[in-house]
Amino acid sequence: MKTSPVFSVAAIAAFFLGTSAFAQEFPQPPLPKTMSDQARALLADQGKETLGITAAAPPSIPQMRAMTAAQQLTIGQAQAARYGVKVTKTTWAGVPALTFEPKVIREDRRRSLLINFHGGGFIVDAGSMTENVRLAALSKTRIVSVLYRLAPENPFPAAVDDALAAYRFALKDHRPADIGVYGTSAGAILTAELLARLAKERLPMPAAAGVFSLTADFTRSGDSEGYLPPLMGQGVGKVLTGYVGSANRSDPMVSPLFSDLRGLPPTLVLASTRDQLLSQSAIYHRALLRSGVDADLVVFEGLPHAFWTGLDIPETTEAFDTMNRFLDRHLGRAK
Repeated sequence: MKTSPVFSVAAIAAFFLGTSAFAQEFPQPPLPKTMSDQARALLADQGKETLGITAAAPPSIPQMRAMTAAQQLTIGQAQAARYGVKVTKTTWAGVPALTFEPKVIREDRRRSLLINFHGGGFIVDAGSMTENVRLAALSKTRIVSVLYRLAPENPFPAAVDDALAAYRFALKDHRPADIGVYGTSAGAILTAELLARLAKERLPMPAAAGVFSLTADFTRSGDSEGYLPPLMGQGVGKVLTGYVGSANRSDPMVSPLFSDLRGLPPTLVLASTRDQLLSQSAIYHRALLRSGVDADLVVFEGLPHAFWTGLDIPETTEAFDTMNRFLDRHLGRAK
């Protein structure tokens, strides 16, 4: 599966996951034999392709948005055709969105809805298509991906306000027990922030949540960030500066790690061992467990941040299978 000829997979991966400019500062061990042969081969080839790419002239935000838009369109359309999923532009409570309709919706999922918040550091859309097509086909459930307002033009709490508006809109036609919310990277952060907001406003919780590679603490870096090339060439803290804006990073609505996590829905946390947000994902998972939340943590071997959104490998299939099994276990249960 290939991206647009203008923006190669290698160029996109190099920018988001670290370029050759960081190779000497962040040397990585050989890829482990404990991952799939397909993953090792793909990542090794990708590494060779990125050797000539440096961070000397990082792209502007408009260029980044063009890169990710091309990636989402090209890969997303190919996936939609491959898996038989209809993708439609729409709006939810005035917020732009994409709907994903599988060819066949399971009879027991006709009342169900999955709500996605895409990744991309809050500054680009790096997943509205690639995070949802496979899951829609696998779960045979309708999915809505919320195209929330992006930073730095729209800092916190704009994205959370959009997420809340979409969730309130869903409640008009769906029981909370029939709704699942999830996201990757920035979308995972937004999912955790939405749950904190729902608790604060005493709104009903969804049946389940998925937070796939996140930080829930904007005040500190996790240990894993120190071993890996900085995300998007800057590191998590700097990347998210435009999103935080003038907000207090220790505010529980910004950093939901500091919120009251009791009463949150069953939550699945995904990460991988070469994911800059592995530490923060594990920290949030432990906090959920301390608060009595039914929470699972699944960590994949040797793979980069949010690999399931762009790599066609066996571990990606396993990641979506894991998401589907977890959500399926909790959707529709009486409350």
